[in-house]
Amino acid sequence: MTKRYAGGCKHVHVTASAEPIDNHECHCNVCKTVTGQHTTHVAFFNYGDVKADHPEKMKRVPFNANNPNGPLEICLCTDCGAVLMLDDKQKRIRVAVPNVMGYDDAMFPKATYHAFLGREQRLPKTERRSLGLRRSASRISVACRRVRPKGG
Repeated sequence: MTKRYAGGCKHVHVTASAEPIDNHECHCNVCKTVTGQHTTHVAFFNYGDVKADHPEKMKRVPFNANNPNGPLEICLCTDCGAVLMLDDKQKRIRVAVPNVMGYDDAMFPKATYHAFLGREQRLPKTERRSLGLRRSASRISVACRRVRPKGG
């Protein structure tokens, strides 16, 4: 397996062998609650593209406290408690949060759009323009509009 991106901790190494299938800045309340960040860089990978070298050292907890039976689980290292990845119980995707899960942010691809950007989180006009957003597209709620960076 060719390593494109590597994260994890000193006990469990997580590697991704392909580019993300989705790569965005998330503004949803669940990500804010889980990470404590105003926005969270989130990258989705096909399930088989992300591997952990010691899956037996991963403890799983619900991603969303309000939906503990939901499909996503946070994988934590049993030795040090580091957050390793989000895992899908249905084996569709695996999710990386580069700045939380031990990835080199400088080597990780930049997010290509903003998701779940509600009216109360509306970007200033100058930032909307720099991202190539129209006025109506700056209030993304449930459906996400992909915005390509300039020159991309």
